[in-house]
Amino acid sequence: MSLLNILRYPDPRLHKVAKPVTVFDARLKQLVADMAETMYDAPGVGLAATQIDVHEQIVVIDVSETQNALQVFINPKVVWSSEEKRVYDEGCLSVPGIYDGVERPAQVRVQALDLEGKPFEIAADELLAVCLQHEIDHLKGKVFVEYLSPLKRNRIKTKLVKEEKEMQRGQAKAAGAR
Repeated sequence: MSLLNILRYPDPRLHKVAKPVTVFDARLKQLVADMAETMYDAPGVGLAATQIDVHEQIVVIDVSETQNALQVFINPKVVWSSEEKRVYDEGCLSVPGIYDGVERPAQVRVQALDLEGKPFEIAADELLAVCLQHEIDHLKGKVFVEYLSPLKRNRIKTKLVKEEKEMQRGQAKAAGAR
């Protein structure tokens, strides 16, 4: 297994729409294993393939306290959502250090395929419902900050671009010192 590079907002690749998975093979299993390892290492509770610059409909989630309940969703889609909404403070591995309230349906039902290509359906509420909606948004090319006001979104973009430049300068300095 290996750790994968997570794209950072505002990288334009985060806005690419993922294609459905059609081949369920060893490559897919390895990709899911690498995604899970990357998510746990980050640490996070969910990761969509779009975030690692793989534009296929693959999501890994683990909302357990002990990080031992990995769930894999291939070609997931929300087939029902409650009218009741709830605001939840969301964060994202592609938007490090930023958390803000996003209003979403409180409950959802999601259909997906497992690693063998077998269909299943899951009903979710609380953190799992939020996480599923958040990760499925990634597959559609949408990042959670797009639910925020333009002012907040621009502040976040400016902050992350500045951090990225500072990191690159630090790396260049370190490389020059060798």
